[in-house]
Amino acid sequence: MTAILSASELMTELAGPRPPVLLDIRWQLGGPDLRPEYEAGHLPGAVYVDLDRELAGPPGSGGRHPLPDPEAFGAVMRRAGVSAEHPVVVYDGGLGWAAARAWWLLRWTGHTGVRVLDGGLAAWISAGGGLTVEEPSPTEGDFKPSPGAVELIDADGAAALARTGLLLDARAGERYRGEIEPIDRVGGHIPGAVSAPTAENVRSDGGLLPAAELRARFEGLGASGETPVGVYCGSGVSGAHQVLALEVAGIPAALYAGSWSEWSSDPARPVATGPDPQ
Repeated sequence: MTAILSASELMTELAGPRPPVLLDIRWQLGGPDLRPEYEAGHLPGAVYVDLDRELAGPPGSGGRHPLPDPEAFGAVMRRAGVSAEHPVVVYDGGLGWAAARAWWLLRWTGHTGVRVLDGGLAAWISAGGGLTVEEPSPTEGDFKPSPGAVELIDADGAAALARTGLLLDARAGERYRGEIEPIDRVGGHIPGAVSAPTAENVRSDGGLLPAAELRARFEGLGASGETPVGVYCGSGVSGAHQVLALEVAGIPAALYAGSWSEWSSDPARPVATGPDPQ
């Protein structure tokens, strides 16, 4: 199963005998709760999932969006109608970062049939898809998380990959270089990490670049079949989108979920600045 699907493909599947469960993951970094936007119009049958409260644990030493407790995450997914053997499609109203976070969490906890709607809500509307204000009451699902199905790394693992493999920094270039840092304790990057803004993986309409273009981009950054790849961002959200793009390109990658918000919280960890990895 591919990691993404188009709006037209989703329309076909929703009209078929086994329509996927839909999850709406609208979210804005540092912004207001976007549930009112969901309530004002969403894909028919879609259940709203709150990233800050349901796809992350409480912020702290593990970062701004540490991984949620697996059992709590499983309960959220079951209430949304997610079952282990039933397909799931996630979407958001932006560039796909929040949807990718949900995709990655479901993959990490063992769900093998989850995909991201390429281009999100805008792609659905552009394709002629309708919206509804009716909130569904899904049948309880049976999904039970089994963490570890895809690779997760911690701070030490990220540091090791930066030395021996390829560690990609998915944040904007100015944050990587340490020119600005609007959120975390200090600006800069993990020594040895390569700047690879995830925003450069998308087209002007918000959908991902074609697989061949993504693969060429990542190969140009140093990815190869022999090189282990890891990704981090600010707090494990846009980094998940980079992992999604790498998946579409056919390149497996591990996520450092704590990301810069965890790394930079410890003054003992080294920080590099400027355009060069070291």
